[in-house]
Amino acid sequence: MTKKNIFITGIFIISLFSASCVDNTTSGNAPRQKEKFDFDWRFSKGDFPEASEADFDDSKWQQIDVPHDWSILDTFSKDNPTGRPGGFASGGIGWYRKNFTVTKKDASTKVSIEFGGVYENSEVWINGHFLGKRPFGYISFNYDLSPYLNYDGENILAVRVDNSKQPNARWYTGSGIYRHVWLITTDKLHIARHGVYATTKSITKDAAVVELKTNIENENKGSHDFQLLSEIYNSENQFVAKVETPVTISENGKQEIIQSITVDH
Repeated sequence: MTKKNIFITGIFIISLFSASCVDNTTSGNAPRQKEKFDFDWRFSKGDFPEASEADFDDSKWQQIDVPHDWSILDTFSKDNPTGRPGGFASGGIGWYRKNFTVTKKDASTKVSIEFGGVYENSEVWINGHFLGKRPFGYISFNYDLSPYLNYDGENILAVRVDNSKQPNARWYTGSGIYRHVWLITTDKLHIARHGVYATTKSITKDAAVVELKTNIENENKGSHDFQLLSEIYNSENQFVAKVETPVTISENGKQEIIQSITVDH
């Protein structure tokens, strides 16, 4: 007997519609906005504890774009602590800083910074406020910037990268912000980061049932009513199916909404 495997390939479009939380003067009507944040950074190798402060003078630092790896530009030597497994590359400590502005309309939104990967042991500050430490090099991570942003002037993002504890890998790792950086803007009522999960619960030659789990976060004051609309399009961008679910979420609430969509043929 021959066993046939059937797969569904689709594009899932998931949207929030809320009459009570959207203000037309803000970006609340827009979906998640993802701005590439790779350009016009300042970098210096070495440790500068004062570089976390907003008024630190980095004018003599190197101007670079990320992704960036300082090890590959350094001297390779048999005396470097990474040893043969690390490609005899350098490690050490380095700092990155970037200044940017936001508009006053962003004050009503949630603004986050997302790093695709930093090797390794990174610490991040915004305007002198410590956001957190990621003690690992092979994972993406993000921080909420909203409580500390300056909407009337410049903002300073500072990143300390510590790759000095060597050897720490069995291969060449590089050092620094080695993947893209993104500035993410959403409404305060939004789909959580990595908040959508889709699976096929059942499938036959005539139909398939797709289950969607969507995690919603409400960082507004007061509860909100909204519609969660999920649509499936095929690989040729043709509409296949949809489901719309009314939801009420409490103030500062988090909620998982489960939807089921039947896809014919």
